[in-house]
Amino acid sequence: MKFEMSVPLLGFDHIKEITLEKIDDIFMKMQASHDEYISFTLIDPFVLREYDFEVPQNIQDTLEITNESNLLTLNIVLLQNPIEDSVVNFISPIIFNTDNKKAAQIILPETTKYGIAEKISSFLNK
Repeated sequence: MKFEMSVPLLGFDHIKEITLEKIDDIFMKMQASHDEYISFTLIDPFVLREYDFEVPQNIQDTLEITNESNLLTLNIVLLQNPIEDSVVNFISPIIFNTDNKKAAQIILPETTKYGIAEKISSFLNK
């Protein structure tokens, strides 16, 4: 599924279009459409923890979010071997509006209770 990056990924301003592919029920692959060497593994944060935040109004406007919008929230994960050593960036979720195929990364405030590199192992067996 192709998405327009309406708000660029931090450090990847040149990426304007991405493809999102399901790996399994938890992981997805986000691939830059015009650069085969740029891809990220994403994770559904809700399988790991309670996760809530406010989407800033400017992002809601940019992604044309309404009360009826179908949204997908994913976080970048840095996979390690073993998988328990992998870390998730919970402070910079990526919001996908699956209705109009627009996406944006948001940066949560520093006062948030989420971290930039939280180990997956801290959420397993809870």
